[in-house]
Order: sequence, then structure tokens, then C-alpha cells
Amino acid sequence: MDSVALGWIVFEKTDSAFMVTLLAALRMVPLFLLGIFSGLIADNVERRIFLRIFTLLAGSLMALIGVLIIVGYGQVWVIISIATITGATFAFILTLRQAYTFDIVGPSLSLNGLSMLQIASQTGGVFGALISGILISTLGPGFQFLVIGLMYVISFLILFGAAESGQSASTRKESFSSNLKGYISLIQQYPVLLILMCLASITEIFGFTHMSLIPVFAKEILSVGPIGLGVLTAIRQVGGFLGLFALALLGDYRNKGKLMFYVVVFFGLGQIFLSFSDKFYLFAIFLLFVNACAMSVDTLYKTLMQQNVPNEHRGRAMGSWVLSIGTAPVGYLSIGAIAGAFGAPMAVLFNGIMLTIAGTSSFLCLPKIRKLP
Repeated sequence: MDSVALGWIVFEKTDSAFMVTLLAALRMVPLFLLGIFSGLIADNVERRIFLRIFTLLAGSLMALIGVLIIVGYGQVWVIISIATITGATFAFILTLRQAYTFDIVGPSLSLNGLSMLQIASQTGGVFGALISGILISTLGPGFQFLVIGLMYVISFLILFGAAESGQSASTRKESFSSNLKGYISLIQQYPVLLILMCLASITEIFGFTHMSLIPVFAKEILSVGPIGLGVLTAIRQVGGFLGLFALALLGDYRNKGKLMFYVVVFFGLGQIFLSFSDKFYLFAIFLLFVNACAMSVDTLYKTLMQQNVPNEHRGRAMGSWVLSIGTAPVGYLSIGAIAGAFGAPMAVLFNGIMLTIAGTSSFLCLPKIRKLP
């Protein structure tokens, strides 16, 4: 819900595609800066408790944005500043949530468990996007942010009913410096983790960053209002749901490395077709397909990262994933610059071509990754 409102209100206030992508970039910067530290937290605390804390903090920040907009202090720089701080909370929420889910389901059902987690997220995103568009059109973005804050509070309360995981985190406390050394040692011992981090970063830069331009497409190319943007965002979430549902049906699939590369290539090709879609129904179809690929490959990265390190280092593995997706600001700024100079369709086309080339070349040049079970 928050991505719909933030993107729309910034584009409404600035009429600049670059400012929309700058917002997205700044929200992702904390993920890069705090990726390693979030892994330290996840490996050394009771994950449920800290997941509650950061969930409540994120909800409070969303509600604060809503209040500031309603009382007339919703300048662009204020919104972007608070949105950047929320990125810091998301860095911890993402790491803790993924590691906690793996705790519950265990390694044999990790692909299913992480897929189901993403399915739940996508399902909420479908209804959230539709409600978001309606709220923006009827009550304004301020009240929409208050609703987002309320949803976080509800999540916070639900977490009190979560059962303890069957696998506890490490009780050995570490300093940040020793944790950093531990990351280096882990990567040296398991180089596959570093390769997966690089692949995830490339996919993030040339794949996921297209999402920041959906408000621009909605207003400039497709000529639909906030409700239309909400519908498009909901369709994107449905695509993610379908991709994850298909992934969950695979169970303990034994060719995840090869499947990962296939999905990356289709992800890139989907963006190419998306860039040429100037009709609402065509854009919706390819947006659905693109996000099916996006959520599937994201889950495959997280699954492979956790399966290829010891149990006691899975928090670090998820911190590595957060660090990888934290490179997204590079992609957001580049796609924003291209969109500002040549238009949003050309920017998405560029990303699609680059991701297709990267996926194909990686498939051919990385046989060990291709053979990961």
C-alpha cells in the first residue's frame, strides 16, 4: 500500500519521474548499509520479539507521514526523509522475517515455506493496492498512510500469537566487527553465497527497479488516475501470487539453480514487452507476467542462500540477501535518469535488455550455480 501512495504523491507534487525513482532509491539505501548488521541481529536475538519491535516502529513512521500530510506539513522532502527512515526498519524486518520462516519450516520445506510467506505478502498487496487507490481518490493520501500504520499495528498484535520456532537462533553474542569478520569468513568458506549475492544484485538493479515507474506509466502513458494505479499495483501483486504459487507446487525441487536462471531471462524478456505496452490491458498482462518472474526468482535466491550455509549462519545469509537488494539505488537512479531523458518506456526497455543479457551469460558461464539442487 505504501509504495502506491508514496509514488503517486511524489509524482503529483513534482511531476518528475526522477524524483519518484530517487524516493525509491533512498528507501533502499538503508538495506545496503544495514544488511550486515541485520544479519548480526537475526543470528543473536529472539527473532519473534525483534520482529514485533521493528513492525511497530514501521507502522508508527507510516502513521506519522499520514498525520503530517493531513495537517499540511507533507512537503516532498519531509515525505522522502521519513520514507528513508522506514527503509531502515524494513532492513531488519526482511532479514528477521525470512530467517524466522526458515526456522519454522526447516530446510526440506524451505522453498515451500518462503513461497507461502511471499504468497501471503502478495495477497495482502492485492487488496492493499486496491484499497490504496480508492483511499487516495476519496480521502486523500494522508488517511491512506494512517490505514497503513493501522495494518502494521495489527501485524504487531498477531505476532504475539506466533509460536516459538523449532530451531533457535545462536545464543553466542558477537560485536559488529567480529560479525563482519564472520561474513568475510563465511563468504570465503561458501563462495556460492557471494555469487548468489552478485546475481541477486544484478536482478535487483535491472529487474525490480521497473516498479518505481508504474506511477509514471499510470499517469503519463496510460492516463489513469490513482484508482487505475491501484488496479495496476494489484495486478502486479496477483502476478507475484501466481508465480509463487507455481513455485510452492514444486515442493523440494532439485534443480533450483537452473530454474533460477530461466526465470531471470523471462523476467528480462517480460520487461521488454512491457516497455512497448501503451494499452491498459496489454500493460496489465505483461506487468502480471513480469512480477510472477520477479517474486519467483527472489524466493529462489533466498532459498539457495539459506540452503548453502550452516543453520547457525542463516541470519547472516539473509543479511547478505538484504545487502544484495540494497544495491537497488544504483538501478533506481539509472532508470530514473533514463526515464527523465528519454521517457519511462525507454528506461524499462533498457533494463529488460540488460537483464536478459545478464541472465543468459550467467547461465552459460556459471555451471556450478546452474547445478545447485
